[in-house]
Amino acid sequence: MDQARDVTGDRAAALANGFRLLAQAPDLAAEQADEILRAFPGDPETSLLRGLALARLGRPREAIPVLRRAAGAGAGGPAAWQALSEQLALVGDDRGVEAATAGQIRASVSEPALVEAATALFDNRLAVAEAGLRAYLRDHPTNVAAIRMLAEVGARLGRYEDAELLLSRCLELAPGFAEARYNHATVLYRLGRPDEAIAQLEPLLARAPRHPGYRNLKAAALGRIGEYEQTIALYRDVLADHPDQPKAWMSLGHALKTVGRASESVEAYRRSLALEPSLGEAWWSLANLKTWSFAPADLEAMTVQAARSDLSDEDRFHLSFALGKALEDAGRYGESWVRYAEGAKLRRAGIDYDAEAVTAHMERSKAVFTPAFFAERADWGCDAADPIFVVGLPRSGSTLIEQILASHSAVEGTMELPDVISMARRLGGRRRRADPSRYPEMLSELDAEAVRALGEEYLDRTRMQRKLGRPFFIDKMPNNFAHIGLIRLILPRAKIIDARRHPMGCCFSAFKQHFARGQGFSYDLVELGRYYADYVALMAHFDAVQPGAVQRVFYERMVEDPEGEVRRLLDYCGLPFEDGCLRFYENDRAVRTASSEQVRRPIFADAVEHWRHYESHLGPLAEALGQTLARYPQAPSD
Repeated sequence: MDQARDVTGDRAAALANGFRLLAQAPDLAAEQADEILRAFPGDPETSLLRGLALARLGRPREAIPVLRRAAGAGAGGPAAWQALSEQLALVGDDRGVEAATAGQIRASVSEPALVEAATALFDNRLAVAEAGLRAYLRDHPTNVAAIRMLAEVGARLGRYEDAELLLSRCLELAPGFAEARYNHATVLYRLGRPDEAIAQLEPLLARAPRHPGYRNLKAAALGRIGEYEQTIALYRDVLADHPDQPKAWMSLGHALKTVGRASESVEAYRRSLALEPSLGEAWWSLANLKTWSFAPADLEAMTVQAARSDLSDEDRFHLSFALGKALEDAGRYGESWVRYAEGAKLRRAGIDYDAEAVTAHMERSKAVFTPAFFAERADWGCDAADPIFVVGLPRSGSTLIEQILASHSAVEGTMELPDVISMARRLGGRRRRADPSRYPEMLSELDAEAVRALGEEYLDRTRMQRKLGRPFFIDKMPNNFAHIGLIRLILPRAKIIDARRHPMGCCFSAFKQHFARGQGFSYDLVELGRYYADYVALMAHFDAVQPGAVQRVFYERMVEDPEGEVRRLLDYCGLPFEDGCLRFYENDRAVRTASSEQVRRPIFADAVEHWRHYESHLGPLAEALGQTLARYPQAPSD
């Protein structure tokens, strides 16, 4: 210890020396901290020094417990909690980040009312925190700490629109409030506004260009706007500084998979698992390559991890889905079903999905979107014909349709865009989940100018996704089928393609798929069948109300007669036939969905009847489908 100081006589001087070493020689600062702790075991300030040194050395898993003890003991104040939050973010512990952020907020305030609210936030007593903060802000409306805390409550409750408004106000009052700006960028990303999130991150990165949290969020946001090469470069840059981030390696794998660099994505997922063998999402990411198969050693490794008693629910259900895929590939269908069912049951338990509310929305849509509704608004809406919407259920062949169309010289493929759903949610005016939505009924109240403005808003929101300058672009959000009335109102010249697959094949394929977000109906066979039936009934309604507005493409027919179906599809879109649409698998465009690797190969028929391996388990699904199954491929009204 050339620069370390003997601590037996002067702890304070040795500690000060350790903090001086921290910036330039964190290894020596860690040695100094160890020396002090031998003489003064458990000393909070020395623990803080050791935790910060370990963080500087890129050892987050060692730094986290040390920083947690120091921050909990009050050493370092808000800065200790902030450092802990950053280390937890590096290892992907989102819940830990929430708790550390609450600790940082609690350590930042001194007024009794704010301390009480911050303590409630730290303990996750969100209703108590919200009530206290709203009462406080009535008397102190410009207190930025309280505004930020209330935004944190809103974000945890999933009320991101409210959180965004609060954080915007916070930054108006205090533009230099870095923590609030980072929160704002995170909320904007979760709201599907990645370009705005990047704009918020830029001033933060200007001051702290190597901050891993800022760079990770920017990389994710760049991916959302289709800048995949920048995303990959930024993740690699972060990992060069912090190579022990399993979730960053996993995110890099996702980006590499999207651009078709499958072997590199596998390598990234493997690096992630080498760091954290129990990381279920990384195992599932390998399974989700679809065209890739696990080795026997992988199956054994996953089985060992799944048997652990200390797994989080998230790791466990990801592992269950991955094991289901591995066993399915091995032809062990009975064991595979057990794993798929385990994963779906566990995933469903953590989702707030209301089948009754979904059915009610479909019925309300039928009541609003009548022939008279559209006749009265025949000349309304934005006149642009640019968008081509591909709708339906997940795993219905929609990515195949997108890839075929995106192989045409006049059409650009983008991704599953959130904009229609986001606009519908805003139009509904709900501030809380329990509040009734005014959508779609409120569309009847809009005048022609407002309707046209909504169409133009959609085009403005999606413009950042259009990189190639082609006349047409694809929005492949499958759930947009529930908003066809809105689409037909605001963009009457847009094309809408309904991708449909046999209900048993489509639903089972969705059941065994873990979706990163949304699709809450897919983890229960009865709810799946009901959702499919509701979807078919709503599409039949629009077939009757606006005949010919929606083009239906059946997956099985596409497999049987690719050229005939492609020609029919292009005719509907008003596009001349191009041979490239039949060689869609040669298109190297980025594809973000679960079918990304499958559509890089020619059409294959293997999956059409694959559900029959599991038919003995699918009785509840068949019963829930009812006449929708019996009538396929016809709609109930046919």
